[in-house]
Amino acid sequence: MPHFQLPTLFFKGFTREMEVESQEHSNNIWEGYVDWKKKPAIKGKHGGMLAASFVLVVEVMENLAYLANASNLVLYLTQFMHFSPSKAANHVTDFMGTAFLLALLGGFLSDAFFTTYQIYLMSALVEFLGLVILTIQARSSSLKPPKCSPQGATVPCEQVHGAKAAVLFLGLYLVALGVGGIKGSLPSHGAEQFDENTAKGRKQRSTFFNYFVFCLAFGALIAVTFVIWIEDNKGWEWGFGISTLTILLSIPVFLAGSKFYRNKIPSGSPLTTIFKVLIGAMLNNYIARSPSNAIVSMSLSPNDTEPRQQTVTKEPEEIETPSTSLKFLNQAAVNKPAYDFLRCSVQQVEDVKIVLLVLPIFACTIMLNCCLAQLSTFSVHQASTMDTKIGSLKVPAASLPVFPVVFIMLLAPIYDHIIIPFARKATKSEMGVSHLQRIGIGLLLSIMAMAVAALVEIKRKRMATRAGLDQHEPLPITFLWIAFQYLFLGSADLFTLAGLMEFFFSEAPANMKSLATSLSFASLAMGYYLSTVIVSVVNSATGGSGHPGWLSGGNLNHYHLERFYWLMCILSALNFLHYLFWAHRYRYQSRGARS
Repeated sequence: MPHFQLPTLFFKGFTREMEVESQEHSNNIWEGYVDWKKKPAIKGKHGGMLAASFVLVVEVMENLAYLANASNLVLYLTQFMHFSPSKAANHVTDFMGTAFLLALLGGFLSDAFFTTYQIYLMSALVEFLGLVILTIQARSSSLKPPKCSPQGATVPCEQVHGAKAAVLFLGLYLVALGVGGIKGSLPSHGAEQFDENTAKGRKQRSTFFNYFVFCLAFGALIAVTFVIWIEDNKGWEWGFGISTLTILLSIPVFLAGSKFYRNKIPSGSPLTTIFKVLIGAMLNNYIARSPSNAIVSMSLSPNDTEPRQQTVTKEPEEIETPSTSLKFLNQAAVNKPAYDFLRCSVQQVEDVKIVLLVLPIFACTIMLNCCLAQLSTFSVHQASTMDTKIGSLKVPAASLPVFPVVFIMLLAPIYDHIIIPFARKATKSEMGVSHLQRIGIGLLLSIMAMAVAALVEIKRKRMATRAGLDQHEPLPITFLWIAFQYLFLGSADLFTLAGLMEFFFSEAPANMKSLATSLSFASLAMGYYLSTVIVSVVNSATGGSGHPGWLSGGNLNHYHLERFYWLMCILSALNFLHYLFWAHRYRYQSRGARS
């Protein structure tokens, strides 16, 4: 018998070695992630700050391509497409609002059917196609309405219409679709590169979001200075051409990081889960409760009895019973639902609860973005009536966004490398400043910005009254006074946008991270729309009986803009109190935020 035992022992030892090697190989793989060839992503090879750095460079190029035209588009529509100023402003608002709202579509597709890697590439190509169409139209006189003489009757102005208008709006909304897809996928793609199960990974992810806003501002800086100068002095075909070339070059830059990226495997439509839980909870509430209709275990899938595989995005411990928040949703996770296709696990119910709990935070940021919308409207008009010279240099009023952009670029590194390390030591916490604290600081700064804007307008109005309200010469007051409200709103944008993106990404369930992160840009779109509604309501409420509204007429000096700013200040303060209510009640789900 001894000569039979040797091969048996050898075989057992070999099997154990194979099992150990298999276990080690499994430990080196990012579960739930693949590389660009759809092979398992490997720890140490895929992900990390190097992979995210490609995303940051691409964000500079992408935002440059978008804002180079969006920030000056109203001028193109009035001067070359012959829209009235009000129609041109509405078209620009619709274009920018649609682009940011379509971020929700980009986020949804990234979570449900494609990877963020694939969505970016498809969206960049769509935006490129739209910019090509706009460049060709700007270059070709046959695709634009004929030049006109607004002062003379020789050639009356003809608004673009028919096939030429179709070309214009096809190009614009292809760009909007591409921008939406990029905004809905690129931030999440960068954030996916970090291991959220380690403190180092979570800190690096926080740094990434800070520098994402920095890069967004850097692209905007080039857009509102260099490219706008090119458009005004060389022609719009050059401006559109630069944007077209920039978005095209962003694709090989993005592809250059392919071998470093780890891409989250899409896990099906998050909307299906949300609707299934909501409908299931409502219908199951009508079914008589019985011991056999108890809440199912979170460890079981809704369609089978095998334990769920734990991935890196899951918490190590699994709760067997649903939480006490939003109790009415717990009825979605019963053993005998109203219909079999509405069967939900407790995990799915808890995921939907998280989404519903972050929505009030999202709603509270819309008012901030409504304040930001004033930067591109009334603030520019104010500056245009003031002395815009700095020494011998005359600064175009449209270049005022340089102030908040430069301030964001200065503040972002200071915040990440000085303020946050100090706050971590002072609070002895991983985050230093929590997501909700950061968003709250941004909301508070927006209140201060509106108060400063009102005070500056009072000062400007006094100077206008002394000089004569109907005179058209620049007032003897420097436009740098306007810079104060820009600086406050710029810093508010840095705190809120970066904090909001990180908050949504870290708190959202694993299968809804891209969709949740895109809510940051949806908030921006809704802020633009809300600004339009508030201006219309204010004019309707304050006008009539022979006197104009606060914000109506052709002369800004006759406006009651200071009253409007005080109104925005009051609304922002009420919104801040509303935010404090929800922020105080919120309980963090992500590990780093709880530590």
